Amino acid sequence: MIENGRPKAGVIGVGSMGQHHARVYAELADIDLVGVCDADADRAASVAERNDARVLSRDALVEAVDLVSIAVPTTYHYEVARECIERGVAVLVEKPFVADREDGVRLASLAAEYGVRVQVGHIERFNPAVDAVRDVLDAGDVVAVDAQRLSPPLDRAMDDSAAFDLMIHDIDILFSLVGDDVASINALGTRENRYIDAQLGFENGVVASLTASRVTQEKVREFSITTDDAWIVVDYLDQSIEIHRHSLPEYIEQQGELRYRHEGIVERPIVESAEPLQRELSSFIDCVTTGREPVVTAADGLRALDVAKRIDDLAATVASAPEPNPSL
Repeated sequence: MIENGRPKAGVIGVGSMGQHHARVYAELADIDLVGVCDADADRAASVAERNDARVLSRDALVEAVDLVSIAVPTTYHYEVARECIERGVAVLVEKPFVADREDGVRLASLAAEYGVRVQVGHIERFNPAVDAVRDVLDAGDVVAVDAQRLSPPLDRAMDDSAAFDLMIHDIDILFSLVGDDVASINALGTRENRYIDAQLGFENGVVASLTASRVTQEKVREFSITTDDAWIVVDYLDQSIEIHRHSLPEYIEQQGELRYRHEGIVERPIVESAEPLQRELSSFIDCVTTGREPVVTAADGLRALDVAKRIDDLAATVASAPEPNPSL
C-alpha cells in the first residue's frame, strides 16, 4: 500500500545496470529506496551502503516494496517478475522484456489480473533528444531511418547477442516514431552475432537500416531520419539534434574550372539535457502512483522482442551458412 503518496522501491539485481537504478531511486525526492538484493552478496552490500539502503532477500524485498526494478539476467526476468506481480508489486523489467515471448504474454495477463503496472526498460524512449525529435517530426513525412549502435567488447560475460543487447533499443524507437508494422526483414551477422546489420521495411513504405556491434572500438549511439524535406541527425550520447534543410547543390565556374558547391541550412534545436534513467524511473513511479499507462508497455516490449528475434535468427542463419564452392 502506498502511503502519503510516497512509494517504496527496491532493485533486484544490482550489476552493471541495476546499481544505477538504485542510485537514481536514492536520489529522487518522491520515493524511498528500501533495499536491494543480488546473487553476489558483496556487490549487494556495496550498492546498499552507497545508497543508504538495506540488503534484503528477494522474498523480504518484495514484501516491503510497492514497486521494483528487475535487472537480473534476461533468463530470470519471467520468474522474478511473476513473483512480484502475484504479490501486487509493480515492476520495471529491463530490456529485453523476457527470454521467451510466451512468458511475456503470461506476465502481461497476470499484471492485468492483479491490477499492477508493468513497464519495460527501453531507456532511449526517455532520452531528451528523442522527445525533441518528436516535436519537429511529422511521422507521415518519414522516408527512411538509419541507426548505429556500436560498442567495444565488454569486460564481462554477455549472454545476449547484439540484436537483444543493443539493436532492440533502436527497434523500439523505430516503432514509436514510424507507427506501423514491419513488412519485411533482412539481416547479416558475424562474430556469433556480436555484429549485425539489418534492413526493415514497414507497411507504410518507410525503410530502416540498423547496425549493432559489440566488437567496434568506439562507442556510437546515433540515428538519422530522412523526411520529404529534411535530414535529421540525432546523437543519443550528446543529446543533440541537427536538422538539415533546403539543400542547394550547384555547379559554379571558378578561374575557368567547373566546381561543385553544396549549401544548406542546418538547424540545431535546443535540447534540455537530462539523465534518461532518471526520467524513466520518474515516469514509472508516476504510473504506479496515478494508475496511468506506462510509456513503454509489455506489448511494446514484446513487439521489439519479436523483431529482434527475427533479426537474430536471420543473422545467425546467414553467418552459419556454408561457403559457396567455386568449382560448382
